[in-house]
Amino acid sequence: MVRRRSLLLVAAIVAWMGAAAMSRPSARQSAAAADPHAAAPGVTFETSDNCLACHNGLTAPSGEDVSIGVAWRASMMANASRDPYWQAGVRRETIDHPERAAFIEDECAICHMPMARTLAQAAGGTGEVFGLAPGSGDSEAHQFAADGVSCTLCHQIGPERLGTRESFVGGFVIGEPVEGGPRIFGPFEVTEGRQALMRSATGVQPTEATHVEQSEMCATCHTLITEAFGPGGEVIGSLPEQVPYQEWQHSAFAADRSCQSCHMPVVADTAISSVVGEPRERLARHTFLGGNFFMLRMLNLFRDELDVIAPPDELDAAAQATIRQLAADTAEVAVARAALTGGRLELDVRVGNLTGHKLPTGYPSRRAWLHVVVRDGQGRAVFESGAVSDTGAIAGNDNDADAGRFEPHHTEIRSADQVQIYEAIMAEPDGSVTTGLLRATQYLKDNRLLPRGFDKRTAPVEIAVRGAAMADGDFTGDGDLVRYRIEPGTASGPFQVEATLRYQTIAYRWAENLRPYEAFEPARFVRYWDAMKASSSVELGRAATTIVPAP
Repeated sequence: MVRRRSLLLVAAIVAWMGAAAMSRPSARQSAAAADPHAAAPGVTFETSDNCLACHNGLTAPSGEDVSIGVAWRASMMANASRDPYWQAGVRRETIDHPERAAFIEDECAICHMPMARTLAQAAGGTGEVFGLAPGSGDSEAHQFAADGVSCTLCHQIGPERLGTRESFVGGFVIGEPVEGGPRIFGPFEVTEGRQALMRSATGVQPTEATHVEQSEMCATCHTLITEAFGPGGEVIGSLPEQVPYQEWQHSAFAADRSCQSCHMPVVADTAISSVVGEPRERLARHTFLGGNFFMLRMLNLFRDELDVIAPPDELDAAAQATIRQLAADTAEVAVARAALTGGRLELDVRVGNLTGHKLPTGYPSRRAWLHVVVRDGQGRAVFESGAVSDTGAIAGNDNDADAGRFEPHHTEIRSADQVQIYEAIMAEPDGSVTTGLLRATQYLKDNRLLPRGFDKRTAPVEIAVRGAAMADGDFTGDGDLVRYRIEPGTASGPFQVEATLRYQTIAYRWAENLRPYEAFEPARFVRYWDAMKASSSVELGRAATTIVPAP
């Protein structure tokens, strides 16, 4: 049966707090359910509204609002199932591989609709994406799907097999319940009184566990190895789609920094509950800041169509915080040398990665690139490499101009049609460049910036540098050095040099390759892209200098 808890205690708490309304009706799936999405005995989830009553209204000593529910609901975790680019990509793959359509939906639901998929799988079924898309229904299964990567999903993941290959691709294990109900894991010791309060309010048993602060927990969904399919749906290979955990393991960060330390930074001396909560030594912000500013803006702009719950100001704040972090904490750019030698301008531009994984990391649609401009004494551009247009395309990039080609890694740039782009280029078994994830079996190029301490000579195959960057002695874990050799012609100085590292979460080709697919989800995303592509990139770092010719 599907049962609903009255939550009388929670209602009283909400009234006491003066909280107005919760995000949606509560839903609970229980052990004995006959619904096709019901769970096997012992597996239960709650939607996030059952958590927000006590874990909102949190204020740091500085006065900052650090409410867990407010931060989470404006994150990509909360909106994982609403992501229109993800939905468009899933639809594309089911069209390309119709024999594998059900398998593809099931696999893609593991980490984007994890509660609904876990319950379906526990009941002997499979996950689905389009039948449970947010806004398409109001059943318990729909509510769990719409809640994305929610509170009782992450906080019920147990320590079993974390860090092993079996835990990757959504191979997390939901902890076994105890007599007091499903266990909710957190980093703090919980007194008996607070345990009783939480059991009464939500039917769960809070349990102290340190694994929730370890990178291995994040790796369960952020390590994805995809299978590639042939014309008949047969498996023809595999690809490490995203492996930031393995990149982190091979970096200096693994010794003293976890995923959570950057993506869930702490605030000190703050209560984790607004009800009988006491200040803790640290509270991890549940903002989950990453790199996807563009999707946060898209979710906000098209919020009604996408059934977005987070208020506009919260999503805008999340997007702005993401952009600030990208500009301050991800990369550094310097003009290491700038000279006029024998009538030729010579620039050495150095780029460094400040993160604990490759930059960019995650889904391979992401890219960063150098935009270098040199202006003469009258302010006129005498050289420009890497300009981005209002279409989202990079001038001079072979892949943006032609889907079958790609821009190589450069050690030296001499003309405007050359541009240094840090990216991963996928290919089919025959070497054809592709953005079809389930067609890809290899990377022809992977020169994404390496994190500090990363040794490309000893890197495991799944995180290897690919293409010309492997032989580039100036491309290391300390950064990349690109030499620009420019003929200024008759232009005179002083010459103003500006080098900018720009970033896109969805590269031009990855968006445009969805245009031929006439199904609803790809067509919807292309419409969104066309409305927003002029603002699809942001700046990660900038450096400038002046070259003054000798008298």
